[in-house]
Amino acid sequence: MQTEVTTKKSSATNKAAKQSGQQSNTAVELKGSVFTLPILQIQTTSISAIESVLVSHLSKALKFFENAPVVIDLNAIKDATEDFDFCSLMQLLSQQRLIPVGVRNGSNQQNSLAISAGLAILQDGFPQQTTKEKNSNKASSEKESNKKEAEAESRAPVIDTVKVIQNPTKIVTQPVRSGQQVYAKGGDLIIMAPVNHGAEIIADGNIHVYSTMRGRALAGVRGDVNTSIFCQSMEAELVAIAGNFRVFEEDMPAEVKSKSVRIHLDEEQLIISQL
Repeated sequence: MQTEVTTKKSSATNKAAKQSGQQSNTAVELKGSVFTLPILQIQTTSISAIESVLVSHLSKALKFFENAPVVIDLNAIKDATEDFDFCSLMQLLSQQRLIPVGVRNGSNQQNSLAISAGLAILQDGFPQQTTKEKNSNKASSEKESNKKEAEAESRAPVIDTVKVIQNPTKIVTQPVRSGQQVYAKGGDLIIMAPVNHGAEIIADGNIHVYSTMRGRALAGVRGDVNTSIFCQSMEAELVAIAGNFRVFEEDMPAEVKSKSVRIHLDEEQLIISQL
């Protein structure tokens, strides 16, 4: 009897261990993705001055940025002689319901301080690689390229010329309704119908709306500062180019409201001009 009981326990234990092993293999997956993150451009090392301007801006933004992750751009203060107080800035952002995820365009000293404060270092919207990682990736890429070239040379050519046609442009002919999000990955977004309040249209390239554009429009979300947003009737709640955004509530200029406009960047300044 004792042997039988022991055997049953052992079997149950093995089964549990097997199930635990199976679960551990599928408990988590790490995948890449694309997110549109607001960029907070720091123009001064004074936390009190930052707080004054930030509170004013957020008071006009309704709830667009509530609990939103933000990237801190240090380009304007990267040559500052005094150390930047990242801990105080993070406390301020937390009070304003913003979640800082990383910094970009900082000096080596600022990057070190940011890391100590628990922030990531980003380059062009992506985590920055170390020199070792870059060299490793470059070597792997060169090795793979040489391998493909050798394979190509070993095969007899079937045709002399191959013409590859790519069309990354996304065309939408139906209205974009409230709560919907449309994303054109790797290219432009063309919308032939109205974009309603509460909708979000996003593109790695340019955005063209041949109707009324309400809601939120974000172009160049992978950091392309040369992109533009075009629309026939400007009534957007928020527009952004490469992370540089502007929110509209009641203060949209009369010369562009309900007009055909182009939105683009000029030295990191968001320009809205009538067509």
